[in-house]
Amino acid sequence: MHPAPRAPRRAVAAVVVLAAAVSCAPQPEEADKPSSAGKACEKGELATRTSGKLTIATDEPAYEPWFKDGKPANGKGFESAVAYAVAEQLGYGKDKVAWQTVPFNKAFAPGEKTFDFDINQVSVSEERKKAVDFSSGYYDVRQAVVALKGSKAAKAKSVTDLKGVKLGAQVGTTSLNYIDDVVKPKQAAAVYAKNDQAKSALKNGQVDAIVVDLPTAFYITGAEITDATIVGQFAHQGGTPEQFGLVLDKGSALTSCVSRAVDALREDGTLAKIEQQWLSDAVDAPVLK
Repeated sequence: MHPAPRAPRRAVAAVVVLAAAVSCAPQPEEADKPSSAGKACEKGELATRTSGKLTIATDEPAYEPWFKDGKPANGKGFESAVAYAVAEQLGYGKDKVAWQTVPFNKAFAPGEKTFDFDINQVSVSEERKKAVDFSSGYYDVRQAVVALKGSKAAKAKSVTDLKGVKLGAQVGTTSLNYIDDVVKPKQAAAVYAKNDQAKSALKNGQVDAIVVDLPTAFYITGAEITDATIVGQFAHQGGTPEQFGLVLDKGSALTSCVSRAVDALREDGTLAKIEQQWLSDAVDAPVLK
């Protein structure tokens, strides 16, 4: 608060008598003054890339169950629904949202971004935070192993059982990190630019198993490679659970606003409802220890 103006000597007595009342009285000029953070996050008037519009990015193809029919703009699929819920929370209706395509690895690479935020199953990590900002986490995720039914890899019951099989994953992903840092296989992991390539390698027998996030594993085994099975999921490795976060430009003025929006959606149950609608199958799988 601003210090009160110094009273003239002749008014000292009056000031003493009224001290209690004055100390408890509101200061209009302060009470009515909005915080700078509040002004920065004023709904529908954020400092976005395009005035009056919110630009959201994701990769192509846009996989299920995160997106539906490969169309991020249709509002269907977990991440499409989350993106529009965040946009609404920020004051941007569906007609004020513009989508653009950004490759997975490029989303969190150093350099100025062309989007306001990116949503593409990007796990928050300290290493990535050196190049970009992240919002609060919108989904707690685990990684899972997918193998063809009847294969040696499909019989694995533990992390140790996976050390002797050929594993694959998409480049730059937490899935690949789990292979290298948790499984530590005898053979180097096969690395692919896209999940589609990893899935093809599995179908063609070029790898024994692939590692993906658990919801994607359920979709692969249920709709794409029906002769595949979920071998199991990895346990959390201690500390903060792995979370997906929205990616923003490093030092973005929108970061705190977007995090507030995500936090509000978590607190009011919206994120849980969206998860139940689109990821209800991804609730259980044996844990590999």
